[in-house]
Amino acid sequence: MIGLDTYVLVRYLTQDDPEQSVRANRFIDAHCTKDMPGLVTAIVLCELIWVLRGAYGYEKSLVVKVLEQILTTSELQVENEQVVRSALSAFRRGSADFADYILIRLHRRAGCEATFSFDEKLARHDFVRIP
Repeated sequence: MIGLDTYVLVRYLTQDDPEQSVRANRFIDAHCTKDMPGLVTAIVLCELIWVLRGAYGYEKSLVVKVLEQILTTSELQVENEQVVRSALSAFRRGSADFADYILIRLHRRAGCEATFSFDEKLARHDFVRIP
């Protein structure tokens, strides 16, 4: 198995850099298969969304579709897939960032009683408390 960095995925998805996009396409096509999928970590997904929303100005609905596609692509394996799916569901309808929903789910899975944050959007979630 190989791990994929955020910017390899960015180049593959956006096709924005003529040289690096071609290299990303060739690499993923050659090295990410159903039998040996490329690993996409939750951190990479958080960074990917940050880049697509911030640098590229993608609408939230398009970013959700991108994540759904990554989750259903057999050539990619998503780390903590159930955590990511749950976070995606919350992100789809919530007002906080995707990374915040990942954080909440990882804290909950680790047995934390709550997530403490000064983020008011995040604090709307029933598992989050303001210190």
